[in-house]
Amino acid sequence: MRARVRSLAPSMTRSMQAVAEAVASDPAACSRLTVSALAAHTGTSEATVVRTARLLGYPGYRDLRLALAALAAQQESGAAPAVTVDIAVDDPIAAVVAKLAQEEAQTLADTAAGLDLTQLSAAVTALAGARRIDIYGIGASGLVAQDLAQKLLRIGLIAHAHGDPHLAVTNAVQLRPGDAAVAITHSGSTGDVIEPLRTAFERGAATIALTGRANAPVTHYADHVLATSAARETQLRPAAMSSRTSQLLVVDCLFVGVAQRTYETAAPALTASYEALAHRHHTPVPTGKRTGTTR
Repeated sequence: MRARVRSLAPSMTRSMQAVAEAVASDPAACSRLTVSALAAHTGTSEATVVRTARLLGYPGYRDLRLALAALAAQQESGAAPAVTVDIAVDDPIAAVVAKLAQEEAQTLADTAAGLDLTQLSAAVTALAGARRIDIYGIGASGLVAQDLAQKLLRIGLIAHAHGDPHLAVTNAVQLRPGDAAVAITHSGSTGDVIEPLRTAFERGAATIALTGRANAPVTHYADHVLATSAARETQLRPAAMSSRTSQLLVVDCLFVGVAQRTYETAAPALTASYEALAHRHHTPVPTGKRTGTTR
């Protein structure tokens, strides 16, 4: 809970932060409070309490109270701590696989449900007609940026991912109207991603932001904003890990949409790239056996 509150704090108002800090500090006590009682305890309003609960990932305050009660019970009983929302330290690997699969599926469903199709269509149009595409991402988001760049290159577009902030800005300076830039940042406040996007925006390029935070700083320089699911953070499943699934879904939607719009050139380009790489996927099968080593 504390990790989740820390990650979401930048997108909260001061009053929402007061509510979030209260529930994270004493889940047992807060679980016994009604929405009006918690509002009075934190010097806020009932509406603020409900908004905070929703931002933390719960449908409403009732669901937050239930989660707080469960957390308090776990702390009191000394049960194995959770390493994700539902996975405990002593869970068998089969349970880990099943629970992670369910969580990933929910993340995909949440992202699909919250995706603005008008914004997605406009972003596809911008990419499909771009002379050149720059994609910015740092850390885990940088891997997603590379994935998008590779996909677009395979269908004949000029696209490059930039994980180095200096090179990102250097390349953004060269953009102009008719080009496009994509920023990928779960928090929406990563300066090394915002700076090149702002530069691209000021140069007149079409700009697109993939972010899990509504009204985050990166959106100020984005013509089109694509929302990713704000998955819950835990110690072993931080935002960098949990947001990747959501980002990759949006990236795949962009790629398929662009491929549809540019099909006459995309199809031959994709075929050519497959043929050029085909021989690299066929290597001789080793006949020798491992000797003198053990696993």
